[in-house]
Amino acid sequence: MEVTKTARMETMPEIAEQPTVELMAITPNAEQVIELACRTCYLSFHRYNPPASTGELIKKVIRKKHHSVLEHAMATFRIKGGSRVFTHELVRHRLMSPSQESQRYVEYGKTREFEIVVPPTAEQAGFKDRYIEMASKCRNLYQEMVDAGTPKEDARYILPNGTTSEIVISANFREYRHIFQVRCNPRAHWEIRRVCLIMLETLKKEAPIVFDDIIIDRETNSATIIES
Repeated sequence: MEVTKTARMETMPEIAEQPTVELMAITPNAEQVIELACRTCYLSFHRYNPPASTGELIKKVIRKKHHSVLEHAMATFRIKGGSRVFTHELVRHRLMSPSQESQRYVEYGKTREFEIVVPPTAEQAGFKDRYIEMASKCRNLYQEMVDAGTPKEDARYILPNGTTSEIVISANFREYRHIFQVRCNPRAHWEIRRVCLIMLETLKKEAPIVFDDIIIDRETNSATIIES
């Protein structure tokens, strides 16, 4: 009985408390690139006088919804500690390029730790211990199947949606504005909203003019675009 108890403790899942969001790459001088692309449309290079001209022009094209020029700037993020629930929502964005950890090839408990996200409401309602116990049982069965020769691509069917999954995404600034508009909305799912707010905070620092009109509300942990 003691051996069984020890084995069970060794396969308890790690709990992902907070996601980590790393900015891997961004277009150098992104806002100047956008301005020059825009000035190509009108051949107005004689008005190019950064930084004053940059802010004036980008705010103007955003107001007029001339958003195509925002596509010339890109950013790439690596996101760790988010659940498969979160990543399945994120990859629905068609104009974003994802590269995601593969459950066909990654072996949980060997290649990487088995880690899960616990929804706050599950903990608040008193289900946290049972939730973790059930995830542990799924992980144990997964390992039994793999050890018995079941391909990882088939054993993964038993893994819960709360299993974490690392993902790298790339998108242009126009698409990020769209993602933030729908995923930082107060009605958006709490986990994708949490991650997207971190990305928004980063891009507001890196490209403050482009994302200036997306206002973060700390009380509701959400953000909205302010129409001017």
